[in-house]
Amino acid sequence: MKHVFLTLLAGVTLVLAAEKKGFPAHWGQPPRIETRDYVDLPGSFGKGSSTMRNWINANLEKDKLAQASGGKPAPAAKAVYSQDFEKTDVDKVPDGMLVLDGGFAVKQAVGGKVLELPGDPLDTFGVLFGPTEKEGVCVQARILGTGKGRRFPVLAVGLSGVGGYKLQVTPSKKALEIYKGEDLKATVPFDWKSGEWAQLKFQVRMVKDGEWKAEGKVWAQGTPEPAAWQINFAETTAPTPGRPSIWGLPFSGTPIQFDDLLVTPAK
Repeated sequence: MKHVFLTLLAGVTLVLAAEKKGFPAHWGQPPRIETRDYVDLPGSFGKGSSTMRNWINANLEKDKLAQASGGKPAPAAKAVYSQDFEKTDVDKVPDGMLVLDGGFAVKQAVGGKVLELPGDPLDTFGVLFGPTEKEGVCVQARILGTGKGRRFPVLAVGLSGVGGYKLQVTPSKKALEIYKGEDLKATVPFDWKSGEWAQLKFQVRMVKDGEWKAEGKVWAQGTPEPAAWQINFAETTAPTPGRPSIWGLPFSGTPIQFDDLLVTPAK
């Protein structure tokens, strides 16, 4: 037991040592939740988890592509809202968040605190947060759900309030979808992985007078962000002002966890 403790302690020390060397500011924040393996990190970053290695490699590749095209690495977008739940007491909800329904509460999980939606009752529940805008913003969130047998959860982030737009992962249909209110506007095939954190990113922006575009993408934590939007929907009706949101339907009867909410200007 002492040997295991010392091994884990040594691994944590290596990770902290790597982080002290510092990452480029335009890479943004490194992963907060990592696997427990310890591998060589690229460059001079020492040792850490494979999650950290994948994150570093993805950023190095982005920098390489930017330099090859004669540009500079793109700076991280300045957040207009962020929430990682670390400063919120367990069993509470952060100030300023509006729970529409459901037993949302902050819980202690491996690697830090998360906002958790219980696995019961079976209904769609959501939370509003951040600034009220009608367009020009991008919302991101990490969401973890698990399937049980042939039952799967539904996971989503939204913009423009309760009746606005949603980027929705629907595992039972193996689909990534965009909804406006209750109406399905776009769908593409998507292979969701049970028990793995998924990063959802969704924005609504004006492309020209009288036309807007909703764009979304989803990728697994520890893998590079897709360069292109995976799904989009052209809108000709002006969006209504509203707050960003997160949504979950725990149809599998297991909790859904949310973390690292972020709102930035749309690009």
